[in-house]
Amino acid sequence: MAVLETDVAGVRLRNPFLLASGIWGESGESLAGAWRAGAGGVITKSIGSAPRAGYPNPTIELLDGGAMLNAMGLPNPGIDEYPAEIEIARRAGATVIGSVFGGTAEEFATLAGRIADTGVVAVELNLSCPHARGFGAEVGSTPEGVETILRAVVGAVRIPAIAKITPNAADPAALAAAAERGGAAAVSAINTVRALAIEPRLRRPVLAHGLGGLSGPAIKPIGLACVWQIFERVRIPIVGVGGIETADDAVDYLLAGARAVQIGTAVAGRGIGLFGRLPADLDRRLEALGFPSVRAAVGAAHPPADGAPRPAL
Repeated sequence: MAVLETDVAGVRLRNPFLLASGIWGESGESLAGAWRAGAGGVITKSIGSAPRAGYPNPTIELLDGGAMLNAMGLPNPGIDEYPAEIEIARRAGATVIGSVFGGTAEEFATLAGRIADTGVVAVELNLSCPHARGFGAEVGSTPEGVETILRAVVGAVRIPAIAKITPNAADPAALAAAAERGGAAAVSAINTVRALAIEPRLRRPVLAHGLGGLSGPAIKPIGLACVWQIFERVRIPIVGVGGIETADDAVDYLLAGARAVQIGTAVAGRGIGLFGRLPADLDRRLEALGFPSVRAAVGAAHPPADGAPRPAL
């Protein structure tokens, strides 16, 4: 049997499959449910300073091939209310990572401090939502902005800070490098890809907001490319995100350089029972490929530092 336990930024995970932020984490019970189903850890929905209703419907459109287009608008109950939900998940024994979003470095630091007080093991910074005005990718698309935010957060909390990087930028790996310079303990790559669907009969976009974020199998090659490039640029751990539905998908991300992966759209389509199946499937796949552990597979598709070709297994 392969060893599935891994770690990200000093956080031990019983397996590399994390519940992604924003899909199933509306409540403490849903977080706890994903943990009980077998997730290696769970990430909360992104929490802001104040309650936020989000955009009007329609906010989600299912596309061919299991893809999803969404523009939710970061709905959340606010940092004053959400800690009670985190406590429910923690009482269930879950390894909980908190996710926060803000419009300035100071706001991120304040929110990170508040969510750290709930007992989460790390904080993921949403620097990458593609459709929320004044937040997400709008504050996380330049290396200077990312580094400034990370420095503020790292100076405010004692738990690891994970930067969630946008693919909607000229050089996502440069953003990851900036996060590392700012003190990030890890990076998550990627968030959704900015996209649009049109309803021709109504002559308008399908989503009420217009632009949305594309997720699901269609973005897996983009996520893999970003993880690959980031692995070549930084030394901190990488969490792969984007289009992961099967153990084979997870293996691809591990080989590209990720230590763990997040599952989002696949959970929305297949339910949290997926977390009970994926670890066993990954165990069999790693064993078949000759890897004794998750850690042994990380970055194995990259050429060795000495330039010699990597031997086939």
